[in-house]
Amino acid sequence: MAATRTQIYLTEEQRELVDRIAASEGLTMAEVVRRALNAYLSSEADPTAALKATFGTAPDFGVPSRDEWNRG
Repeated sequence: MAATRTQIYLTEEQRELVDRIAASEGLTMAEVVRRALNAYLSSEADPTAALKATFGTAPDFGVPSRDEWNRG
């Protein structure tokens, strides 16, 4: 895979999390960042990903009856 060197700035917390993920999965920091960026970019192109990620977040949500819609 051809790659272009790119410099980014991370917060201290972001860097710690990336380093932790890299160490636990045996990856380089660059690979963790590339995978995260790929996941972000692919979810931006697919709106169903957001729906799938939030499905079931409000299980108690009730839809009002048709009569309540018409009350205005």
